[in-house]
Amino acid sequence: MPPEVGAASVDQEPDPEQVARAIALRMLTRAARSRQQLGQAMARKDVPQDVAERVLDRFADVGLVDDAAFAGQLVRSQHDSRALARRALAAELRRRGVADDDARAALAQVTEQDEEAAARALVERRWRDDLDQAVQSRRLLAMLGRKGYPPGMAARVVRQMVDDRGARSGHDRWEPEPDPD
Repeated sequence: MPPEVGAASVDQEPDPEQVARAIALRMLTRAARSRQQLGQAMARKDVPQDVAERVLDRFADVGLVDDAAFAGQLVRSQHDSRALARRALAAELRRRGVADDDARAALAQVTEQDEEAAARALVERRWRDDLDQAVQSRRLLAMLGRKGYPPGMAARVVRQMVDDRGARSGHDRWEPEPDPD
């Protein structure tokens, strides 16, 4: 075997475009991703930006990368599975690099009624009859806040749950403690 053939095949640099395509395909095989997420992964592997843009443009042309569809899918799945409110969903979309227009369109899928229904379901699932109502209320309000629910809606949903449980058990209606501000 001639020495130059073996040495050349071992020393060849991988084609950056092939590397970029492999990264994108591997990531998209596991889950849908935004264009920015794919671009960041390519940058971490030292794919030149112009090559990454060219590959991402081609993937967008054939429909493999579609931030609007990705945003819609993410909003539906995260609202349904984790009961996240629009504020938390917007933060998640920003974190993943979805453009504001695509994010707004995706978030429009979740109405205020959907949010309130999800908040009620969360409160009902997490309710514990063995806790003091004040403790229970604070915990539920904090949980709804972490999930991005507006404070007014969270307080209303928790108050209604406490009032409903109190009426069944013969306790007085719940009055939230005033803010110490």
